[in-house]
Amino acid sequence: MGEESPVLKLGDVLPDVTLAAYFPETKTEGTIRIGPSATDKRWAVLVFYPADFTFVCPTELADFAEHYEAFKSVGAEVIGVSTDTVYTHKAWLEAEKLLSNVRFPMAADHNGHLARLLNIYNEADGTAMRGTFIVDPEGILRAQEVTWYDVGRNASETLRLLEAFQYVREHPGMACPAGWTRGKKTLKPGMDIVGKVHEALS
Repeated sequence: MGEESPVLKLGDVLPDVTLAAYFPETKTEGTIRIGPSATDKRWAVLVFYPADFTFVCPTELADFAEHYEAFKSVGAEVIGVSTDTVYTHKAWLEAEKLLSNVRFPMAADHNGHLARLLNIYNEADGTAMRGTFIVDPEGILRAQEVTWYDVGRNASETLRLLEAFQYVREHPGMACPAGWTRGKKTLKPGMDIVGKVHEALS
C-alpha cells in the first residue's frame, strides 16, 4: 500500500492537479489544472459541493453564477467541483433551471483525490462536503470554509474574503479588520496600535 497524501493546511502549496471539466460556455469537455504550475496565473475559488441532482447545491451554484462577473473582474476563476463525472455535470446544468446562468467550469474530482487532500472527502458515500477554498496565483491555500450538508454558503462573503486576501497580498504588512470591504480602513499591526485599534480605525 502506498503512502497516503498529506492533508493540506492553510498556507500550504497545492500540488499540481489536473481534473476533467465541463465548460458550460462552450458546452465542451476538457481539463483544468489547479496548482502552482497552472498556466493561468489567477486566483482560484474552488467550490466543492456534495453531488449533482441534489437540493441545496443548485442554490449555491446559482448564487456563485450571479457573482461570477464580479469574481472575474478581480482576476479570479470560480471552479465548481464534485465527485460526479463531467457527463453528469452537463446533464444537470441542462435539466436544472436554477443553473441556467452557470458559466464557470465544472470540474470532476471523480476519484476524490483533491477532496482527500483538502480533508473533505466522505469515505462512506464517495462525496465531498461543502468546501470553499481560495487559492492564490502561486497555488497557496489562503482560505477555506467547510460546512455540513444541509446549509448553503454565501457567494458574496466568499468574494469579500477574496478581495481582502488580494489586498493584503498587494500591501504586505497590512491587515483587514472584520467585515472589511474595498475602500474601508485597514490596519498596520505594530506596538503603536496595541490597545488602540479603535483609534486606528477611526
